[in-house]
Amino acid sequence: MSENDVRPGHTGGYQPQHGYPHPYDPQQAGPVLAPPRPPRRKGKVAVLVTATAVAAAVVGGASGAAIVGLDGSSAGTASTATATTVSGSTSTDVSAVAAKVLPSVVQVNVTTSEGEAIGSGVILSSDGKILTNAHVVSGARSVTVTLNDGTKYQASVLGSNTTADIAVVQAQGAGGLTAATLGDSSRLQVGQEVVAIGSPGGLQSTVTSGIVSALNRNLSDIGTGDEGSSPYGQTADRTSDSPSYTAIQTDAAINQGNSGGALVNMAGQVIGINSAMYSPSGSSGSVGIGFAIPINDAKTIVSQIEND
Repeated sequence: MSENDVRPGHTGGYQPQHGYPHPYDPQQAGPVLAPPRPPRRKGKVAVLVTATAVAAAVVGGASGAAIVGLDGSSAGTASTATATTVSGSTSTDVSAVAAKVLPSVVQVNVTTSEGEAIGSGVILSSDGKILTNAHVVSGARSVTVTLNDGTKYQASVLGSNTTADIAVVQAQGAGGLTAATLGDSSRLQVGQEVVAIGSPGGLQSTVTSGIVSALNRNLSDIGTGDEGSSPYGQTADRTSDSPSYTAIQTDAAINQGNSGGALVNMAGQVIGINSAMYSPSGSSGSVGIGFAIPINDAKTIVSQIEND
């Protein structure tokens, strides 16, 4: 996955190589009573890394990740519609959701000039069109997708939009694949249950569950400075093609390798494409703050790619 990890805009899976400046230490902090609200200002209040996992054996000594600053002024909003369940009842059986969606989620292995990386993807058509993050396939020399049943296909990149962090790849010679059912992300509401599926750390077909923690999180404030760079030499400096989108926030565990994977509702419909996670200093995995690109936005970009 080039552009890996938020090459400004990844969900790959890299971690910052430099310590996060002045981490908050609750054990050293004294009690604070009713502090006045500080003036609003833009600043880096969070660190995002892409969820694309890089093969350590190949990358060797390279470490670190592109960093994205989350604007503290971002706020979540809620819609009014609720999602139905796979069975149509009021129960929320994660196993039923997993059984429906797992055949439609693939692992994406990418080789670039710098090494190898692992991400995830969502099957769009029975003939092998697959949706993933642009940072997952950035700079790809070869792409291999692996289905849930272990079947492997070589794939080519049909197109990508780095600003939206969306790409489409085509599995060569594929047929009879199980396409995912795409939902309507405009109908999401805060607190709604969701399930994330992907290949964190190369562990294919991993299923985690949680809720929608917030909506419309603004991730366009790409961090600048020398906080770190990805193993592919991409810095955190903002460029014209850096990712710029509003995201779904979820507490369903998202880790390195989940990039491009599915975030689904309890009806088994894909409502987001997992793309990034919050990673405080010293953390190497999920802390319950992950982000996904709304599927309605992804649909628009996919249509543009297919029509180019």
